[in-house]
Amino acid sequence: MPTHKKIFILDTNVLIHDPKSLFSFTGAHVGIPAVVLEELDQFKGEGTERGRNTRETIRNLDQLRAKGSLRDGVTLDDGGTVQILFYDDTILKKTPIIMSAGDNAILLTALSMQQQGNEVTFITKDLNARVKADAIGLKTEDYSKEHISEDEFHQGWIKIAVPAVELKRDFPLQLSKLAKDGLVRPNEFVLVESNHNPHNSRVFQYLGNEKFKPIFNPTLNWPIQPRNPQQLMGLDLMLDPKIQFVCLFGPAGTGKTFLALLAGLHQLFVNKHYDRMIISRPVVPLGRDIGFLPGTVQEKLQSWMMPIYDNMQYIMHTINKSHHLNKKDEDEEAPRKQKSKKSTHKHKKQSHGITFDDLLHQGKIALEAITYMRGRTIPYQLILIDEAQNLTPHEIKTLVTRVGEGSKIILTGDPYQIDSPYLDFSSNGLVIASERFKGQPMFGSVYLPTSERSELSRLAGELL
Repeated sequence: MPTHKKIFILDTNVLIHDPKSLFSFTGAHVGIPAVVLEELDQFKGEGTERGRNTRETIRNLDQLRAKGSLRDGVTLDDGGTVQILFYDDTILKKTPIIMSAGDNAILLTALSMQQQGNEVTFITKDLNARVKADAIGLKTEDYSKEHISEDEFHQGWIKIAVPAVELKRDFPLQLSKLAKDGLVRPNEFVLVESNHNPHNSRVFQYLGNEKFKPIFNPTLNWPIQPRNPQQLMGLDLMLDPKIQFVCLFGPAGTGKTFLALLAGLHQLFVNKHYDRMIISRPVVPLGRDIGFLPGTVQEKLQSWMMPIYDNMQYIMHTINKSHHLNKKDEDEEAPRKQKSKKSTHKHKKQSHGITFDDLLHQGKIALEAITYMRGRTIPYQLILIDEAQNLTPHEIKTLVTRVGEGSKIILTGDPYQIDSPYLDFSSNGLVIASERFKGQPMFGSVYLPTSERSELSRLAGELL
């Protein structure tokens, strides 16, 4: 290889994260250490997302092999080159790291290429590998097609302050200026607050073409209402049948899952927009895994779905209590002589109300594993994917492309609590999906900043 080339050397985890990363460095020289192929060989037989991505990477390399020699480098259509690199231990006389580990063999391959006079950048999603690369004098970067900072990501709403008198108008004059200046996107919300009293506020949704819609508390059949403006925004998106894709994200305790389940039940049983609600979440453990779970698929899922059960139990209790009180009021108002033993018996039989397990048994709600979503087409159903921050952009793409005619998909998650080792705030599927879809007429997202779970939960989120 000629010297003084700029080479991007890819780690194994980059190829597993994105099989198309080979072609993401337009016009550049991309190097794949031979030891990476050995590591890929260990994963190719897995039935997991890692195994699928590994097999796709190997197929991509095999297609390149048909165009030329990977040892010498295969030229791509964009002018770039992909080459398999081999470690030459005669070049490195002394190294500060031990050769035995696979990661170190990759690093030493990159270091040897640098000592031959090439400008090398080591690309990896492994934090420790980046630390070691920097320690031995290699330039290193994370792999990210687009960097999304925690300060500049799309929140789905903006806040402005206006004189209190403007809030008495149907539409404050400042809204029209926002639209004309291009500072607000379709389905984005504007929280308009009074200059001197932030509690005096109104919420508007931008519809496009310089048109806004005022947002008010939704008329639900149950005594549950949003507790802050962002929850109001999220509910409005989830109850709007024209919005087919919603992302709801924020720290723990902000009500993401609760609001999504509440909106889902209302759409299912009151508005009757959908035939069924499908609920799923990635199977990523917090801390050490306890191993295999016994039972059927549904029995295994029940352990992973406990947060869903907890939220549903509270919602169903509130709904049943409300119906019981309404029924009691109706009975007290009706003349006693019109009460029959039959109606009394019926009232007593139904006083316990319907439960979440009843809905599961009736098939109105289904708990499903994300693993089995591939290849399906899901029409006229509401799909809720919880903890979506633990999914890769490719996995999110796989799920969203399952949505059939008349269906809606809601993603919820906390991008600050990611359990997957190769995902972070800017690379997880939830944040990427929100960034890519922002401004689309059938999409809306809301970031919920305020914890409503408890004062202790809010304080823990800030201090721990």
